[in-house]
Amino acid sequence: MSSLSYAAADSMTMLRRNLKHAMRYPSMTLSTVIMPVMMLLLFNYAFGGALGSGISGAPTGGGAYIDYVAPGIILMAATAGAVATAVGVCVDMTEGIVNRFRTMSISRAAFLTGHVVGSVIQTMIAIALVIGIALAIGFRPDASAVEWVAAIGLLGLLTLALTWLSAGMGLVAKTPESASNAPLPLTFLPFLGSAIVPTDSMPTGLRWFAEYQPFTPVIETLRGLLMGTGIGNSGYLALAWCVGLTLVGYLWARSAFGRTATL
Repeated sequence: MSSLSYAAADSMTMLRRNLKHAMRYPSMTLSTVIMPVMMLLLFNYAFGGALGSGISGAPTGGGAYIDYVAPGIILMAATAGAVATAVGVCVDMTEGIVNRFRTMSISRAAFLTGHVVGSVIQTMIAIALVIGIALAIGFRPDASAVEWVAAIGLLGLLTLALTWLSAGMGLVAKTPESASNAPLPLTFLPFLGSAIVPTDSMPTGLRWFAEYQPFTPVIETLRGLLMGTGIGNSGYLALAWCVGLTLVGYLWARSAFGRTATL
């Protein structure tokens, strides 16, 4: 077998390990679903009437607002998965399991690859559950099959980017508690974008930040694919942000892992 084949086999072993952990201790995975679902219910039923009537061009009433807010909340499910990734990586680093891996003939890339791929799978399952709940409470996208595939692909790419970033956070965190807090800005950053209300309804300074932060073009692209609204150049910006964040997160995680643990 080639070195690449050994690395792939070791990564699959680590992936199975992480998925088994997730099945035995499902609380972190459930939190990935619970938080965006609670946000979806809160903004749709508690604030939907007021916020929906204030959105230009949108029909009034809470039932219509679900079509605007659901894409943003679905994206939040991707950000919520970052917390579980950071905690999982930090727990392995602080409990000594990596020291045991050092004594074994394991590919250097397997540890991080197993964590990242496992977290992406869990987060995409959580996203699917949030989409199902959104559909159950009135979300009515008019996307074609191709547009659904494009939307899922964009969510997958964003999830990959956030997972690599959160893996880096978990590697540099000193305790699991601090690791759970590190990704929280990623979780709430969509609120300062166009997830809940359009950016043109915000004050000038906040509007400038909202328009140029990474989540807004992703939200607008996702909303355009699912609801048929205009995308403009948001699609290119969304892809650029996702690829850029993936590269930054990957390089950071590999560098941090190389400094703290050499398999």
